[in-house]
Amino acid sequence: MFNFGQDIGIDLGTATVIVYVKGKGIVLKEPSVVAIDTNTGKVLKVGIEAQDMIGRTPGNIVAIRPLRDGVISDYDTTEKMMKYFLKKVCKGSFFKPRVMVCVPSQVTEVEERAVKEATMAAGAKKTRIIEEPIAAAIGAGLDIAKPFGHLIVDIGGGTADVAVISLGEIVVSNSIKVAGDKFDEAVVKYIRKKYNMMIGDRTAEELKIEIGCVYPRTSPVSMEVKGRCLITGLPKIITVTSDEMLEALEECATQIVDAVRLVLEKTPPELVGDISSNGILLTGGGSLIYGLDKLISRETGLEVYIAEDAVLCVAKGTGSSLSYMDHFEQDSVSKSRR
Repeated sequence: MFNFGQDIGIDLGTATVIVYVKGKGIVLKEPSVVAIDTNTGKVLKVGIEAQDMIGRTPGNIVAIRPLRDGVISDYDTTEKMMKYFLKKVCKGSFFKPRVMVCVPSQVTEVEERAVKEATMAAGAKKTRIIEEPIAAAIGAGLDIAKPFGHLIVDIGGGTADVAVISLGEIVVSNSIKVAGDKFDEAVVKYIRKKYNMMIGDRTAEELKIEIGCVYPRTSPVSMEVKGRCLITGLPKIITVTSDEMLEALEECATQIVDAVRLVLEKTPPELVGDISSNGILLTGGGSLIYGLDKLISRETGLEVYIAEDAVLCVAKGTGSSLSYMDHFEQDSVSKSRR
């Protein structure tokens, strides 16, 4: 039996692409990585298989992450990646799908147009755009249609989006290019500076996930790390503690807290009162780093909680919005960016 005119929601993340198909739920979650043969320009692998190639490829093969800081940095590769994913989830369908794609809250019109054009070129019949904080709020189960303020902090791989939402619209927002990738970079720099040792991005990510923290842990933990000594050029093994990770990630965490404060300062008093009652909702993979909720709570004096299925909130919200796809104007740009 063929599927006719599928409606698809895409969380086009810097680190991960998550695809939601209406009536099926989330059907795909893979890294935003494409492996390309530079001699021929041919795409060799996409997603998980391409990610495994990072740092391990011969000279003629490069593993590319075509999205940077939440937006498209390599248009052609993004188009090829999306074409691969759409083809993968639309097996057995003769008809092009309608696609809803989420973007950061303060994306420019040019960046938004690039997302639309890449999606259409990848095989979509119709493309609509939704902003990540709105999608995250819907995915977390909040009723954003009421005249009541909600503060959402969505931290992905490339951007941290902070937004106050009321009556289904963004009232105040701030988007900074400090998120999961910047945390990883901070770990790499810290290890290089303190231990004269180079580690890869994937090792830095493992450190962040396993023992990373932005608030003191009740019981310190440690992890053995392998890398290359910058002095001798030979393999080196060290033990890194959670206290060291706290030091390494402090600056990035402070920038996110400052972004939250900035939004609160610009929020109308009535909505601030609502947020005081509701608290702050954290979504996205970056929100799972140990202690971020405690840090933001300490610095703002507000209750902070992490959404259930934080990593999938944006994708679920994008999927839920498919029912209202016709209400999204094709060339609309959010009022918050005008």
